[in-house]
Amino acid sequence: MTTAPATVGESPAARLREQRGWYWYDWANSAFPTTVLTVFLGPYLTDVAETAAAGREFVDVLGFDVRPSAYYSFVVGAAAILQIILMPVAGALADHTGRKRELLGVFAFLGAAATVCFWFVTGGAYLLGGALFLVANVGFAAAFVVYNSFLPEISTAAERDRVSARGWGFGYLGGGLLLAIHLGMYLNTDALGIDGGTAARIALASAGLWWGGFTIIPLLRLRNRRRAIAAENAGQAVSRSFRELARTAADLRRYPLTLAFLVTYLIYNDGVQTVISFSATYADRELGLSETVRIGSLLMVQFVAFGGALLLGRLAGRYGAKRVVQYALIVWVAVVGVAYFLPAGSALPFFALGIAIAIVMGGTQALSRSLFSHVIPKGKEAEYYALYEISDKGSTFLGSFALGIALQLTDSYRLGILSLLIFFALGFVLLGLINMPKAIRAAGNEVPDRV
Repeated sequence: MTTAPATVGESPAARLREQRGWYWYDWANSAFPTTVLTVFLGPYLTDVAETAAAGREFVDVLGFDVRPSAYYSFVVGAAAILQIILMPVAGALADHTGRKRELLGVFAFLGAAATVCFWFVTGGAYLLGGALFLVANVGFAAAFVVYNSFLPEISTAAERDRVSARGWGFGYLGGGLLLAIHLGMYLNTDALGIDGGTAARIALASAGLWWGGFTIIPLLRLRNRRRAIAAENAGQAVSRSFRELARTAADLRRYPLTLAFLVTYLIYNDGVQTVISFSATYADRELGLSETVRIGSLLMVQFVAFGGALLLGRLAGRYGAKRVVQYALIVWVAVVGVAYFLPAGSALPFFALGIAIAIVMGGTQALSRSLFSHVIPKGKEAEYYALYEISDKGSTFLGSFALGIALQLTDSYRLGILSLLIFFALGFVLLGLINMPKAIRAAGNEVPDRV
């Protein structure tokens, strides 16, 4: 199997065409985390489980008694475990077979189709809803691994921060636009003559249509750069991919600075993900803000994050991605510190803090993605991005666990959110200790002028 250089011999116009197609997948798949994960599925699936319980304390899940209120949390946990197991397999399969574009389509359409099928989750069909969520979430994660692995192939080292930031920002814009439509429908169900459950099902199913429909654009623009394996060997691809994955895990010891970046990313991304997931609860329980304020702030964050990702991408071109991420981590420390002092019942300071979060949120994630692309050995992009995504999924556990301990010991939401300072401060220090040019050279890649 041969590998073509990512950009050597390719015209800037050809690269730009692929980059523009690549952005559209961020636009497409952002419907899933915004509409499905953040807003609609949790409450709706809990209602479905409660309907199935019919006043009983538990519902049956594979022989176990589960409270309806806990059902969605257990499904999310099971989906995370499946992601951690299957993402490396998806990455190894993409690298080994050379069929990245086809695999991106398979995983994306699988997840989108499962999401569309939420339309059929009615009455007490909680098990169907849980099964569809497992399929959709795994499809989302596996497709994202393959999608990320295109970044080093469609951009030069100097272009990468800008390309990653534009993709991330475009995703916030697409996800925010669809969510605005869905929330408008949900808040006007009486005028539309539908109930809340039907509105939720329409939102969930249309998110799948959005995801699948816009995925066609990147599939038409992106191309494979590695010769695909012969058709007669395709049946052996999975077993060979497992062997490749084992070699990659062992090979990681040869790149200690790459491993150091992964660990550092896990730590500071703990803080990012926990602030994002905890902000609505903090606004509700500690600040006493209304649902209208919380929904408005959520939409505002989506659209401001679009501009924030582009802004930080431009700053990275001037000062280097590592330095900009460190500056962003300082802002995160300030955000958490200010959140501790927010007055209860006042929406304006909460919106102002949301603007600060939105500006650094997308840029922190986009520039981390591009930084990691520089320290990946050529030909192993998808496998290493699978490890990167595992670090991302692991962070949701660690940050939530730290926050839970703080709440358990203090019973104070303010002290709980203050406990997240350690993740940003430690991430800042550890990132500063990593010699990025040395890490890039160790992976056999070109060191850009600014990194």
